[in-house]
Amino acid sequence: MVVRPDGTELVVEGMTWGFPLRLKGMKPGSKPKPINNARADKLDSHMWRYSFEERRCLIPVSRFAEAEGEQGAKTRTWFALPEEPLFAVAGLWRETDEWGRAYTMVMTEACIHVADVHDRMPVILRRDDWGDWLDGAPDDARLLCRPYPELMVVDRTTERWSAR
Repeated sequence: MVVRPDGTELVVEGMTWGFPLRLKGMKPGSKPKPINNARADKLDSHMWRYSFEERRCLIPVSRFAEAEGEQGAKTRTWFALPEEPLFAVAGLWRETDEWGRAYTMVMTEACIHVADVHDRMPVILRRDDWGDWLDGAPDDARLLCRPYPELMVVDRTTERWSAR
């Protein structure tokens, strides 16, 4: 589910996670690769530019996970915000021929709480910044693409990252 502007209103809508990417040499009729994350430092590229300029959305989450550990034995490490049962991360969306409406999550450099697990993290938006992300000028929205500066809760689990 994402939250996106529709005229003067906000709508909550289910979309497919990942922009479809057809790689060169793919056979006709083959399934495209979903691109789930857009790097904040690449938002001017052809893949993301028009969605960043025209179709930004909020992705409501209660937490997010990263894989931690040795290859073949990775576990889930969860990150959340204290006192925030639900928060929003920055997203982009667009219409696709393959999957209808699709969205991707915007990623930035990791903050101090995430850095020892992964070098990137979702762009977490404070409630006061939601309007600027959704409706602000691209230059103003770009300023929101930064590591989260406040306290985060880290929950290291024994839950396997992959079921293989």
